[in-house]
Amino acid sequence: MELPKYHETFVSVLETLNSFESLSSRELASRVRDKYYSNLPKELLDKKTSSGANVLLDRILWGKSYLKMARFLSYPKRGFVQITNKGKQILERGNLTLSELQNDPDFISHRESVKTKKDNEVEIENIDAENASPQDLIDSGFSTIEAEVKTELLEKLKEIDPYYFEKVILILLRKMGYGDFIETSKSNDGGIDGIINQDKLGLEKIYTQAKRYNENKVREKDIRNFIGAMSGDTSKGVFITTSTFDDSAIKKAREAHHSIILIDGAKLVDLMHDYNVGVQVKTTYEVKELDGDFFEGE
Repeated sequence: MELPKYHETFVSVLETLNSFESLSSRELASRVRDKYYSNLPKELLDKKTSSGANVLLDRILWGKSYLKMARFLSYPKRGFVQITNKGKQILERGNLTLSELQNDPDFISHRESVKTKKDNEVEIENIDAENASPQDLIDSGFSTIEAEVKTELLEKLKEIDPYYFEKVILILLRKMGYGDFIETSKSNDGGIDGIINQDKLGLEKIYTQAKRYNENKVREKDIRNFIGAMSGDTSKGVFITTSTFDDSAIKKAREAHHSIILIDGAKLVDLMHDYNVGVQVKTTYEVKELDGDFFEGE
């Protein structure tokens, strides 16, 4: 007997949720374990990862995450999960393989919502485990987790209050080292959401504009209005969006007399991930190697 792979928990997760309006992730994992896998030997049920997490519960939760990527599940509120109509349709069929999930249009769209900019990142499902080195497997697993966190982060940014989104941007820029910020009046900000003081006296300023869009692209008119709202005391601006910029907007920013930096959704979550804004460290692993110098004195 052996522990199920994370994709082998798909149906049991869906069946468990089908009996409830919603469950917390922790309760879901416990119920799936108790109902479907309680007959496993105790040593398997108690098996831990190197970081101390229970292996079976961890795999169930990863199964839940993949189901959510393909919209078989949804998160109605923080920490809770529920089955969708799409998930119920899968239950009627009674089976869902990893290959089917990976080829699902919603899963593909989810994966493409945050494009990686690291040439050496490879998703774990594309790794040939038998021929990959241990370091390849570590890098692949790390990249998969990072991509999922960034995708969830972008989804969250698209849901939050637009005014709070503007504040998130200012917090990020401050953590990046751009000094104190001033939030502008929400009733009459003239297209400016915040002002970053690059120096203590406020002699060097950066104006910011933050647009929390779901699908709409930022257009040339938005960039033109942003430039028009900038006063004569600065020539620097940062325009941030959770979506993307169309070609005319990119061209307008590039040709402007001002220095305008454009940050789209993918770049935004890259920066938030790098500077620990809206994310936190879950686990730290130590990978050790032989210290050859230690044995030089033999």
